[in-house]
Amino acid sequence: MQDGTPVPPQLAGRREWIGLGILSIACLIYSMDLSVLFLAMPAIVSELDPSAAELLWINDIYGFMVAGFLVTMGTLGDRIGRRKVLLIGAAGFGAASILAAFSTSALMLIVARALLGVAGATIAPSTLSLVVNLFRNEAERNRAIGIWGTAFALGGLVGPLIGGVLLQYFHWGSVFLINVPVMLILIVLAPFLLPEYRSEKSGPLDLISVGLSLATVLPVIYAFKQIATDGFQAVHGLPIALGIAVGTLFVRRQRRLADPLIDLALFRIPAFSASLLVNLAGVFFVFGIFLYQNLFLQLVLGLSPLDAALWSVVPGLVFTVMSLQAYRITNRFGAVRTVLFGLLIYAAGTTVMGLSAYGQNLYGILAGSMLIAIGFVPCILTTTGLIVGTSPPERAGAASAMSETSAEFGGALGVALLGSLGSLVYRVAMQDVDLTVLPGPSVESVRATLAGAVDTAKLLGSETSQLWLAQARDGFSLGFAICCGLATVTLLALALIAGRVYGRTDMASAGHHAGH
Repeated sequence: MQDGTPVPPQLAGRREWIGLGILSIACLIYSMDLSVLFLAMPAIVSELDPSAAELLWINDIYGFMVAGFLVTMGTLGDRIGRRKVLLIGAAGFGAASILAAFSTSALMLIVARALLGVAGATIAPSTLSLVVNLFRNEAERNRAIGIWGTAFALGGLVGPLIGGVLLQYFHWGSVFLINVPVMLILIVLAPFLLPEYRSEKSGPLDLISVGLSLATVLPVIYAFKQIATDGFQAVHGLPIALGIAVGTLFVRRQRRLADPLIDLALFRIPAFSASLLVNLAGVFFVFGIFLYQNLFLQLVLGLSPLDAALWSVVPGLVFTVMSLQAYRITNRFGAVRTVLFGLLIYAAGTTVMGLSAYGQNLYGILAGSMLIAIGFVPCILTTTGLIVGTSPPERAGAASAMSETSAEFGGALGVALLGSLGSLVYRVAMQDVDLTVLPGPSVESVRATLAGAVDTAKLLGSETSQLWLAQARDGFSLGFAICCGLATVTLLALALIAGRVYGRTDMASAGHHAGH
């Protein structure tokens, strides 16, 4: 303060922006590891000969471990130092990548992928909380969070491309070995470029709370992944019920502890809770809708996988550009208006998408997809900043982890629940369709999924398939449209709720805590 005038936060210099670049590359690698494995699976299956169960675990264990350990790693960073946790995670990520690359059995690869997930869980919360430490000026921080978010988006986009090139010329282990030099660069440069931050008030980590948090998150994520794969069955209720029961014990323990793993007082900050809810719902619908979009392009419109991928490039570019430019919108209109207008544009996109799905119109689907990107990206990046910015500085790591965990849950929930809703609509729509022309074993396959109907039509190759296949495509399109309609209604309701919550909060100070 000078003469009662607040001193503006210092602007970042070259060191901070280079630091952000290093953090973003680490995020890109972490994100790539979620997508790059799918391309390598045929080669892995050929060499390691995994069972069906082992194959499932090779695919899923990384995401499970990331989701399970995010909160623990975020809180640990607040206690022992965010840079220290990031460096330990980077070293672990590099070592686990080497183990994965040279795996000689399916079990060894599963263990390596699990270790990659635990190490990967340090990256998202540590990098986000360090970004907040690096950039004290709010306008610069908004831009930095946009770049940080872009790294995750790019990881998903370039992962398959880089993986495809490596697999063309090298052993499948090469898709893991590319992680190693990046993590080495991070380990060497981080001590010079990144500040250390730890809370002076924190006590030791409560290991019972760590165990309870894992036992809360992992069964629920597992159940939703199974629902997404197999459709809802009564048995899937058991792990969800277990997760909720353990979660109740976890919350009770946090209330009793003097130094909890998750400070429940954060949820008493209205802007924090509202932003977390917007994050979860935003990711919930975007994951579910884009899963439908990919299936729709191929199964309803009949595009080849390559053509579908090429048509999806345009919305993908809009996502990337919006991630890089979102800070301009936030700085120009402020956090609250960005979130509220973002939700409204997102809802307009889901409306266009739903109408186009029902009318089976390619250009309408792409227009809806681009509108969703224009609304979703600034909204989610701004709420991410608010989640960290409205929490006390000593809790920024835990808040970052909660932001990432809500996104993980949102994605898994969206794919599972919207997928199940669409399947239900499809089955009901196909119930009265005349399939007497089909051989007996094919009937259930056609009534169950559109993919089954399309495969059956290809096998039969007869004129009789035309009528019932068109009805099957109509049933899928109706399910897709209903999911989009649900998204529109929910997003508009969320805009009203968020507007009221933010309106009652002094948002002038929100986002500044982290700069102190």
